[in-house]
Amino acid sequence: MKNILNIILVYTLLLVVGCNKDPLDIMPDGRLTLEQVFADELMASEYVNTMYDNINPYGSSYNYYTLLAGFSDEAHDNDFPQDMQRAPSRWYNGELRPNWNPLDIQFSTNTTDPETNGNYYRKNWAGIRQANVFLQRIGDTPYSNSQTKARLIAEVKVLRAFFYLELIKMFGGMPVVDKPFDSDFKFEVLPRQSFREGVALIQRDCEEAIAESALPYRITAEPERGRFTRAVAHAVRSQALLYAASPLWNEADDQALWEAAAEAGKSALDDLLANNYHLFPDYESYFYGRTDLSVNPADRETIFEIKPHRAHEFSHLIFRMHAIPSIGGDKAGASPSQELVDAYDMANGQPAILGYYDEDHLYPIINTGSGYNESNPYANRDPRFYATVWYNNAYYGEVNGQPYHIQSYLGGADGISNIMQRTSNGYYLRKFRDPKQLDPNTGTARFKKYRLGELYLNYAEAANEAYGPTKDVYDALNAVRDRVDMPGLPEDLTKEEMRERIRRERRVELAFEEHRFWDVRRWKILGSTDKLTTGMEWTEVGPSFTGKRIVTGRRKSHTDNHLILPIPFGELALMPLWKQNPGWD
Repeated sequence: MKNILNIILVYTLLLVVGCNKDPLDIMPDGRLTLEQVFADELMASEYVNTMYDNINPYGSSYNYYTLLAGFSDEAHDNDFPQDMQRAPSRWYNGELRPNWNPLDIQFSTNTTDPETNGNYYRKNWAGIRQANVFLQRIGDTPYSNSQTKARLIAEVKVLRAFFYLELIKMFGGMPVVDKPFDSDFKFEVLPRQSFREGVALIQRDCEEAIAESALPYRITAEPERGRFTRAVAHAVRSQALLYAASPLWNEADDQALWEAAAEAGKSALDDLLANNYHLFPDYESYFYGRTDLSVNPADRETIFEIKPHRAHEFSHLIFRMHAIPSIGGDKAGASPSQELVDAYDMANGQPAILGYYDEDHLYPIINTGSGYNESNPYANRDPRFYATVWYNNAYYGEVNGQPYHIQSYLGGADGISNIMQRTSNGYYLRKFRDPKQLDPNTGTARFKKYRLGELYLNYAEAANEAYGPTKDVYDALNAVRDRVDMPGLPEDLTKEEMRERIRRERRVELAFEEHRFWDVRRWKILGSTDKLTTGMEWTEVGPSFTGKRIVTGRRKSHTDNHLILPIPFGELALMPLWKQNPGWD
């Protein structure tokens, strides 16, 4: 049954909104029609399963097997400048165009590859279309268990909301389509709608799903791993409303939007905490494994993680494509930037670096009361720094029975070099990788798309903008800091000071989890964050090291037109009433 439906549905349903005929409605060769599919509860349920094929693998699946962090100021991707044809290099060179997107090599080259990210526009529309077909037809499908049917309806509403959010945060407002098109629909007259209107549909779908008791809060059985839940509905709604309230989509700073985002964030936290969701006790090891499935799992933080897509596990790609050369792997991949390193507080809770005196970030503004020491900059930092970044002389663990320290100094085994197997900035990525993993096939980490830690930060940001730095804002932020034994924030912060601390907290707590790329856009600070990244060049001098800051790479992808990505040219040509996104005409 599953193989039959995969053949019939997965490929024939991957049609964009511009299609004017449903091939499943005309099957003269014996293949199933939609009427036949939705006359049978098993086939209707399998139809839902095919929708998940439209979800991209995320994680380390950007061309060439890299992380989205390298397309933001979180990291420098070491494919640049060694391979100028790979996506990070083309992004840094400002090659994004309506007909060429370095983040979407599949669409740009008219290819498909289930192991890598891409075809965002088409795949998200395909998921929306399938959801609309299901929701229109499922009412007449007989189910032996009404709860199963109710669950599937709610699940598909969350899927539709998810696909819409992924679509509009990349391309901006799109038509709000909540039912299938008739075969004679004239797509050329379809108007484009606003980001806020799209979020209204997302909110409605998520709230209806949250209200459905048949939809579980978490998955507890292996055959259902990777399905959406009420917790996912909360996460999607929270992120959508936060984005809608942010400066990019809320130029008038409408406080009602911030209040709505805060209410959604508070509702999510209250509901999930009441249903056995909690922060994982150890930040570092949390990212080493996958969610265990049970009613009372050890991992009660993860809301949704990405299943391996066709072949490679996330942990396999992290080991090979973001490697430490002396340990083994294909390339160094995305190395944490000096700007990210500077964002981590001191262990005493004080910011170490307050900014930069120069545009090249070579002369930092040091918080002199923090205890930061330029000659020993990695001492006494936020524990999340040590869980995220490998730096020069950091203790890695035992390798072949011997203790090993990272040698990223000039001339060291892991030292800076102009080859893609080595760091260009003196750092390597530690997050997601257990030091005990010495083989690409022994890791268990999976990419976590949504987790409880994000919801705390979503709520804190929205509540601060709506109501100022209230006790609830402090409590949400300090819950995340308490997990790593960081001191609470000072109690006398202004709204503006709290905003800065929240942004800093998001940057370090959610590092390399695909938030920074979107955060700097919705905050409209891309022009000040993404012009360049820097690193630290260490030189061995006797038994010690001396370091100097260096510019690792300059970028042309920081202008305002990069806030919203261009609609693919071929798709825009089908919609004469639409205008291209700003700066891409």
